[in-house]
Amino acid sequence: MSDSVPMDPAAVAHEVHDHGPPKGFWRRWVFTSDHKIIGIQFLLSSLLWGLIGGGLAMMARTKIAFPDIEMGEQFYNMSFTMHASVMIFLVIIPALAGGFGNYLIPLMIGARDMAFPTLNMLSYWVMWPAFGCFMAGFFVEGGSAATGWTAYPPLSVFETGSGQTLWATGVILVGWSSVMGAVNYITTIIKLRAPGMTLFRMPLTVWALFITAILQLLATPVLASAMICLIGERELGTSFFLPNSTVVGDTLMARDGGQPLLFQHMFWFYSHPAVYIMILPAMGMVSDILATFCRKPIFGYRPMAFSLMAIAGLGFVVWGHHMFMSGMNPYLGMAFTISTTMIALPSAIKVFNWLGTMWGGQIHFTSANLFSIAFVAMFIIGGLTGIFMASSAVDIHIHDTYFIVGHIHYVLFTSSMIGIFGGIYYWFPKMFGKKLDERLGKIHFWLTFVFMNGVFFPMHYIGTRGYPRRIADWRNYPDSLADLAWINIFMTICAYVLFLSQIVFFWNIIKSLRKGERVGNNPWKANSLEWHATSPPWHENFQIIPTVYRGPYEFSVPGADEDYVMQTQPPKTPAAADAPPATDDSAADGGAGGEGEGDGGAIGSGGKTPEGEGGE
Repeated sequence: MSDSVPMDPAAVAHEVHDHGPPKGFWRRWVFTSDHKIIGIQFLLSSLLWGLIGGGLAMMARTKIAFPDIEMGEQFYNMSFTMHASVMIFLVIIPALAGGFGNYLIPLMIGARDMAFPTLNMLSYWVMWPAFGCFMAGFFVEGGSAATGWTAYPPLSVFETGSGQTLWATGVILVGWSSVMGAVNYITTIIKLRAPGMTLFRMPLTVWALFITAILQLLATPVLASAMICLIGERELGTSFFLPNSTVVGDTLMARDGGQPLLFQHMFWFYSHPAVYIMILPAMGMVSDILATFCRKPIFGYRPMAFSLMAIAGLGFVVWGHHMFMSGMNPYLGMAFTISTTMIALPSAIKVFNWLGTMWGGQIHFTSANLFSIAFVAMFIIGGLTGIFMASSAVDIHIHDTYFIVGHIHYVLFTSSMIGIFGGIYYWFPKMFGKKLDERLGKIHFWLTFVFMNGVFFPMHYIGTRGYPRRIADWRNYPDSLADLAWINIFMTICAYVLFLSQIVFFWNIIKSLRKGERVGNNPWKANSLEWHATSPPWHENFQIIPTVYRGPYEFSVPGADEDYVMQTQPPKTPAAADAPPATDDSAADGGAGGEGEGDGGAIGSGGKTPEGEGGE
């Protein structure tokens, strides 16, 4: 279909669908196969678990700032372990890949639904046993997992209680959900694109989700294998990771032939690509938001798409930089240093192209765009701090210090969460037909941006001073760390304000759902296909599958009636209409060209929205 000839919408009038949604509350809203409802389910679940993950972070930070507080060190270990695990496995990955991936992919490529709707439903409901496993760990004897989110053996093998086994089971279930979603995304993007939607007419959000799905499909089974082996070590007495003559306390364990570093290889072979699973979708979303609110085509569309591919490819060959302290051969360490440094190149392309998109644009400082601009800033800080760790010689000094904690939070938490917030403010009108309150949105942005940096930026300084991570009481270390205690208190206060600031965000959602400003199909005057559908979209998205004539970023087009041209608007002149269809090469940066006609409304919308009101 990538080279298909754009068709006149009248020629596909027989494709009109007006099938209503399933009858009954449970089939329509709970056990639904509608990709839009499933996407919202993922988003809502992730936001709720984000509150739990944030609460766990508050517990850990309170103990660090005030070590005299009555909190056992084992409970502290559980808090930071489950904080990281919840935020990565139950918040960021499900929100970006599951939530936005499900909601946006069919709408942005002109499909009615996912290729496998029932499998899509299962991908969400497999998450609920995972939620249960993570939650149950807090209530079983011995408590939840307390070995860090990396769960390195032999510590994780001999951790008492069943919490660690429940944690590993939950991770397997999350991975199962990811693989089912990835199969769906890849198939949908390859097979169900609308007529004229060539690969290089897809928005960068779709490109990012497509590449993320490939990462999930290839990397996740390796993590699942590591978790299965870990459960075998704990429950069946196998010896994948334990070497000969392992001594625990005064007991000699009868294990034979395992290797602890095998777990690290398996874990990081997934978990470094997982860094990009957690940030590539946000990169694509930010690209679309910046182009819309700068009223400019994205700067360097093709290099942006190819840089996404390069980041994903290099992400598979850099996992060893997490193991510089494991005693690996220095020549192997040098190889991982070079490959890790090289991954900065496609990342730099993206940063310069985002800046090029903003340069000279008519920037609209909406809430969504403020979060997108902040994403670029946070990603730059995270990327620059990553260069230090790419060098094996420097990493020996800063490994297991707060420098690492600051870096991973800038790359994963700040960038990914800011991308999620920006995406919600941008696509909320499409999801619910109402805008979020802009005044509350800007208050939420500034509180989040300021106090997020107040929490994580000082971590780099105390890390260079040697302040160790995962330690509840700094007083067990030399007095040289005593003058850093006030910084920990400052970061903890900022963390509490950051956590409480999210009340503004949740209140904005509740208030806007009840009394928010109703909007038409295209409130942001964007030009990709999701804005061609009604707000919120029909059950099957489009009554008539749209035909695509242009690229996704035709803003400020000379001679056009408005400063944007929808992808569905055919060329204006008869001569242009009779020209050969655009191929992937000619469609890369704008598609068929020519002036636009019409107002960008939904073709065949029947003059009504799902609520029965007049369409835009």
